[in-house]
Amino acid sequence: MMVDQKTFQAALLDPDAIRPGGLSDGDGAAAGRRFDVYRNNVAVSLTEALETAFPVVAKLVGAQNFRILAGAFLRAHPPTSPLMMFYGHEMPAFLASFAPTQATGYLPDVARLELALRESYHAGDAAPIDPGLLQRTMPEDLMASRITLAPSLRLIRSRWPIFSIWHFNMSSDAPKPQMAAEDVLVLRSEFDPSPSVLPNGGGAFVQTLLDGDTFADALEAATLDAPDFDLSTLLALLIGANALTKLELPR
Repeated sequence: MMVDQKTFQAALLDPDAIRPGGLSDGDGAAAGRRFDVYRNNVAVSLTEALETAFPVVAKLVGAQNFRILAGAFLRAHPPTSPLMMFYGHEMPAFLASFAPTQATGYLPDVARLELALRESYHAGDAAPIDPGLLQRTMPEDLMASRITLAPSLRLIRSRWPIFSIWHFNMSSDAPKPQMAAEDVLVLRSEFDPSPSVLPNGGGAFVQTLLDGDTFADALEAATLDAPDFDLSTLLALLIGANALTKLELPR
């Protein structure tokens, strides 16, 4: 008797599921406990992959609770690719809907940050623009221009202090998080991505550029969001991280 793939996968990811019939070992006998061992090895490997991908989430919920969480996650979201570096894309939404973690409001956004760091690491490269180009561009042309940002750049806007929470759990000398909203930009100037907290209005500015709108639109969005928006600080951050890759001037 052949076992269909869906039945096999469901049994493989659920330790309480009965062993599928029709499975045999190398000698033709029923797989029995060998399937249980294989099933356990798969669950352990996927749990370890998730713990590597989301170390701060794992630390926040605790090792035992993370194993339970990971078991529920991998049954709801089995791998669709053999490349484990991309496994866990659904984790933020899962944490928001998973009953045991719903009360911890910041957890999904922390997962978004950890996911963004991994995505940034594996994103493609793009050559930055000449840093002096912005200064040489006439102000009216700059305002009407559109800026392309590096493919490795990721923006996470949150009502929680997600950078501070992440930093507190990743660094022994980090200060205790203060409960305030933080917009975080993940930048990869060379090989390893790193997160930075954006100044007030910075999230609105970057999001507007990502939406394909003009420099003037981004500046307006930023100042509406934060009247004290500091453009020079944000541009210094973007230029320093080689995050500006194209300046499209108006025709």
